[in-house]
Amino acid sequence: MAARRCLGLWFFLITLCVVSTGADVLHTTPVTGTESSAAGTETVVARELPEAPSDPGEHTAAEPTREGEQNDRTRGGEQTLGQPTREEEQEQEKTREGEQTPAQPTREEEEEEEEQEQTRGEEEFTREEEEEELTREEEELTTEEEELTREEEEQTREEEELTTEEEELTTEEEELTREEEEQTREEEEEQQTTAQQEEQTKRWEATELEEEHVHDAAVPPLAGDPPAADPPSPPPSKDDFQEELVIRPLHSGDIYASFQFRTVWDADFMGDQKVSHYRLFPKSLGQVITKFSVRELHISFTQGYWRTMQWGQPYLPSPPGAELWVWFQDTVTDVDGTWKELTNVLSGIFCASLNFIDSTNTVQPSASFKPLGIGNVTDHSFLRYATLPREIVCTENLTPWKKLLPCGSKAGLSVLLKSEKLFHSTFHSQAVHVRPVCQDPQCRTTSMELRQTLNVVFDLHTSGQGKREWSLFKMFSRTLTEACPLASSSKVYVDVTDNPQGEQFELSPATPLLTQAVVLGDRRTYSVYDLTQQASFGSSRSLNMLLRWKNSHNNVVPPVMLRPLLHSERYVAGYGLQAGEIHTLIYNHHPYRAFPVLLLSAVPWYLRLYIHTLTVSSKGKDNRPSYIHYQPSKDRERPHLLEMLLQLPPNSVTEVTVEFERALLKWTEYTPDPNHGFYVGSSVISALVPSVVAMDTNSTLDRPLFSSFFPCKEEASYFMRVYTEPLLVNLPTPDFSMPYNVICLTCTVVAVGYGSLYNLLTRTFQVDEPSPGLAKRIANVIRRFRGVPLL
Repeated sequence: MAARRCLGLWFFLITLCVVSTGADVLHTTPVTGTESSAAGTETVVARELPEAPSDPGEHTAAEPTREGEQNDRTRGGEQTLGQPTREEEQEQEKTREGEQTPAQPTREEEEEEEEQEQTRGEEEFTREEEEEELTREEEELTTEEEELTREEEEQTREEEELTTEEEELTTEEEELTREEEEQTREEEEEQQTTAQQEEQTKRWEATELEEEHVHDAAVPPLAGDPPAADPPSPPPSKDDFQEELVIRPLHSGDIYASFQFRTVWDADFMGDQKVSHYRLFPKSLGQVITKFSVRELHISFTQGYWRTMQWGQPYLPSPPGAELWVWFQDTVTDVDGTWKELTNVLSGIFCASLNFIDSTNTVQPSASFKPLGIGNVTDHSFLRYATLPREIVCTENLTPWKKLLPCGSKAGLSVLLKSEKLFHSTFHSQAVHVRPVCQDPQCRTTSMELRQTLNVVFDLHTSGQGKREWSLFKMFSRTLTEACPLASSSKVYVDVTDNPQGEQFELSPATPLLTQAVVLGDRRTYSVYDLTQQASFGSSRSLNMLLRWKNSHNNVVPPVMLRPLLHSERYVAGYGLQAGEIHTLIYNHHPYRAFPVLLLSAVPWYLRLYIHTLTVSSKGKDNRPSYIHYQPSKDRERPHLLEMLLQLPPNSVTEVTVEFERALLKWTEYTPDPNHGFYVGSSVISALVPSVVAMDTNSTLDRPLFSSFFPCKEEASYFMRVYTEPLLVNLPTPDFSMPYNVICLTCTVVAVGYGSLYNLLTRTFQVDEPSPGLAKRIANVIRRFRGVPLL
C-alpha cells in the first residue's frame, strides 16, 4: 500500500515538471507559421493528454480540422480576431489543471492523517487501560469495605455476647441478693412471730390473773373467746389484713361512719408467674386480675348524694350509682374486648348491672384519672372509665362484697354491716380498690393491695327520738365483741377534734389512747379503741361506744363548720324538649390562693353538644382554659368527652356553660319508664387543694388507713376529687298509649272479622224439615198399601 502511494506521488511530480517545462517553451518560442503553430499545438496536446485514446481514426480526423482552422486564421485577419488564440487556450488548460490538482491529497497530509489515527488509537487504548484500572481499584475498595463491615459485625456480635454475659451475671447477682434478702426477712419474721407469741402468752396470763381476782366471777365465758392456753396464731408473712372504723359527728347532727378493710398480699400479679394459692386475698378477684391483666381496678356502688356543704369532704368520694375505671397492663392487645369481658365478669361477682357498660357510656380520659398505685403510666390507651348513674344499690350488692373479707361477717368490724340498718340511711357507698403498692419504704419489692371501703351517713333525727346522742347499737343494732382473728390491726377511731376538753359531749367507755392525723389538709384528733387489746372490751366483753351531750336539752350549738375549699354544682337550664344548657359551677372558697382544677364531663350521645357555645367565666370575666381535650360523640357508638384545665381565682365561682340539643330515639331505645327521664353521669373535678397544715409525704405503716389512700407528694397541697350531681334530662317521648290502643283495636277487628269468615267457611248447614201431620201420615200408609207414590 505504501509503495503504491509512493509511485503515485512520483508520477504526479513528473507530470507537473513536464507541464511546467512545456509552458516555458510555449512562452519562449514565437509563432512564425502554420507549421510551427501546428507542431506546437500537437506537442502541447500530447503533453497535456498523455492518456488520450490511440484510435487513428479519431486522430486523423482531428488533424485536417486544425490545419483548416489555421489556414483560415492566416488567410483572413478578420476571422482570427474573433476567435481565442492558442496561447489563451493553453493558459485556460493550465488553470483547469491547477484547479484539479489541489483536490488530490498529498503524502504529507496522508502521513499526518496516519499519525493522527495512531495517536487516536493510542489515546483510546490508554483510556481503556485507565478505566480498567479504575474499576479494579473500585472493586478492591468495595472488597475492603465489605471486610471492614464484616469485622465490625463480628465486633458487635462479640460486644452483644459480652453484654448478655454481663446481664446474666447481674441477674444471678440480683437473684443471690434476693435470696439473701428473703433469708434475712424470714429470720426477722421468725423473730417477730416468736416475740408476738411471747407477748400473747404474757397477755393471756395477765388476763387470767385479773379474772381470778374479779368479784363477779359468775360471768360465764363467751363461746367466741379463745382459750387461754391457745394464743391465736399471727398471720403469715405473705398476707396482711387490717381493719378500722372511723366515726365522725357531723355539724348537721348526722353521724358519718367509714369502714376500711385492707388486705396486702406479697404476690406479683403483673408478672408471668401464675398465682394459685390464696389465703386472705379473695380468689375470685385474684383470678380476674390475672386473667384480664389488670393493673388497677376501682369500682364503687353508691346510693344517695354526698352533701359537701353540710357534711364536709368525704374520706373517699364516689358518684351516685355505679362507677368503674380500670388500668390494664401494657401487654393487653385488645383493650376494648378485654374491657367488655371484664365488665361482664364483675357484673356476676357483685350482682350488679355492670353488663350494661358498653361503648356508648365508656370514655378514655387523657388526664383525669392517674394511677393511684406505683408506676408512672402515661399511655392512656390502657385506661377505661364508665358510670351507670341509675344503678340501685341493695342487699344483693352488699352480700358478695362482704364475702371478699377474710372473716366475712362473722367476726371483727364486719359484724356491724347489717343490711337493714345500712340501707336505712341518708347516704351509703361501698367500693373496692385494687392497686400495686410498695412493700417497704425503699420500694424494692411490690405487693398487691385490696382495699374495701364502706361509707354511711345516719340521720338520727329521723330514725330515732330526735336526739343527737348515738351509740354503736343505735346505729348498727349490734356491738363489738372481738377483733377478726386474721387481722394484724383492728381499731375504732372517734373524731373528738371539736371536743378537746370534753366540754360539749362525753364519750364512754373512755379511752386513754389519742392520736392525731392530717386528713384532707386539716389536723384532726381521734380517740382510739384497739380491739386487739382485751382491755378495750372491759368486763362485759362487749364494746358499745356511746356519746352523750352534756346539755340536758340537747340544744347545744355546734361550732361553725369551715366551708370546704372546693365544691361544685351542676344543673340543666332551658325550656322545651328541643334545646337546653348544662351549667357547671365550681367554687373556690380559699381567701387568697388560686389553684388549677381538671374538669371531666362525659355526656351521652343523645344530648348533642354545641361545643362552639362553650363559655367559661370567673367573676364576670372570661376564664380561658389552659388545656382542652374534646372527643365528639357518634350516634349509638360513643359519648361526648370534654376535659378542661381551669385556673380558679381565690374566693370565686367559675361557671362552665355549654348548649345541647335533644335527639329523638328509636322506640326500642326508650326505657320502660321514659317519662321519668334519662340520667347523665356526674362530672369529675380533680385538684391539688392548698393545705392548712403541712402534709405528711412519708407513707408509713403507722398512719390510719383513712388518711393514706391518695398519694401525697407535696407538703403544701393534697389531692381531692369532687363529683357533681347527676343530671336528669327529659327527651322527646312519643305517646306510648297510642300504639297500645291501635294494637287493641286491630286485634279486635281481626278477631271479629276473621272469626266470622272462618265460621262461614268451615261450618256445614243442614235444613230440618217439619214433621208431617196425622192426616198426611195416614194417607201415606194407605198409598203404600196401594202401591201409589207417597205424598
